[in-house]
Amino acid sequence: MPELDELYQELILDHAKRPRNFRVPEGADRRAEGFNRLCGDRITLFLRLEDGVVRDAGFQGAGCAIFTASASLLTEAVKGKSEQQAEDLFRRFHALVTGHADQAQAETLGKLAAFGGVSAYPVRVKCASLAWHTLKAALSGDGAPVSTEE
Repeated sequence: MPELDELYQELILDHAKRPRNFRVPEGADRRAEGFNRLCGDRITLFLRLEDGVVRDAGFQGAGCAIFTASASLLTEAVKGKSEQQAEDLFRRFHALVTGHADQAQAETLGKLAAFGGVSAYPVRVKCASLAWHTLKAALSGDGAPVSTEE
């Protein structure tokens, strides 16, 4: 599986260097902010929902490569998903990065499976999951900023 690990590293580096959806989507009607005190990662996540479906997603902020790649891939992954599907995706991704997902579960995540190795580095789990916790806040409409220290 060294080839797969290398492919995953390339995917993460590509999204870190050239993040997708690094913008405020037109007509965004949900927004949440997040901050990782340990690493300094900051995010504002924007969603445009129509009939309970995420039609567009974008983010602004700054942080480490793991954070940036995770936020970029998140915005790609949630487009076209219902709010419930997006929350389910959060749960599966969180299980992956915290080391609680088995191989079969990881395979259901597609490109997001690239973050499976993060679980071996507990400090990096917060980097990978910040955007996802911020997604939950945006979906719930909770205006309180998200912190990885909670």
